[in-house]
Amino acid sequence: MTQPDDTWERLLGVSINGLVRGLIGLGGLLLVWFAWPVMKSAWQAQQADTATTALRLNYKISMDAVLNAIDRLDRAVESDPIAIRYFQRSELLAGAALSPYFAPTAQQRTEWLKRAEADLRIGLGDEPAGGVQWLRLSSVRLALEGPSQRSVAPLLMSIDTAPMLQPLWPVRLRLILDNWQALTRDQRETVALYVARTWQLSTSHDWFADAIRTPGDELFIRYFLRNEAGAQDELTRLLTERRKRKS
Repeated sequence: MTQPDDTWERLLGVSINGLVRGLIGLGGLLLVWFAWPVMKSAWQAQQADTATTALRLNYKISMDAVLNAIDRLDRAVESDPIAIRYFQRSELLAGAALSPYFAPTAQQRTEWLKRAEADLRIGLGDEPAGGVQWLRLSSVRLALEGPSQRSVAPLLMSIDTAPMLQPLWPVRLRLILDNWQALTRDQRETVALYVARTWQLSTSHDWFADAIRTPGDELFIRYFLRNEAGAQDELTRLLTERRKRKS
């Protein structure tokens, strides 16, 4: 005959097991509930990857594809407003505004650049160590306002946060040249030291010659490299090769 105590123990065991299963099930539901916006945001952002990649590589892309990608990233940011989503949207907006393959209206271009700037400011507020993002902010401000300290400041922050990240230096050098008139004397000396150091560390110097568009650009780069052994002769050779290819 079953004792009352044994019956209560079995009932208590069943109740506890049921409670544990219930809590596990509830935990799973809560996990899905909280993870859903993140999953949805990631899916929406992924739908914009093709357009972003095309703009990044200067491939031709239709305006409809760009507008659809912007809409996707708008939804991604709304679902999960984290730094990486703002950065992704800023790249798309800036790329669309500055793409050589289609011409938005002046109003549309300005709107995209301003939205890109706002996204970068929000994202960098949460993740201030992004050398790429500071560089993009400098480019966006240069496109909006021309040479200014507002473009110079994020350019210098990009150098401070990722000083020797080689893939960024061709863009940095172009931005240094474009903002030269806005740089202070101390800033000019600072960037000159970094440019010279980057020359020393580079296995190929072709991108220095590629950055030169005007006689003034050549003058500044030669000034940056004035103390580097053999730099002037190598730069002359690289520029001569480019002129021969164009002739």
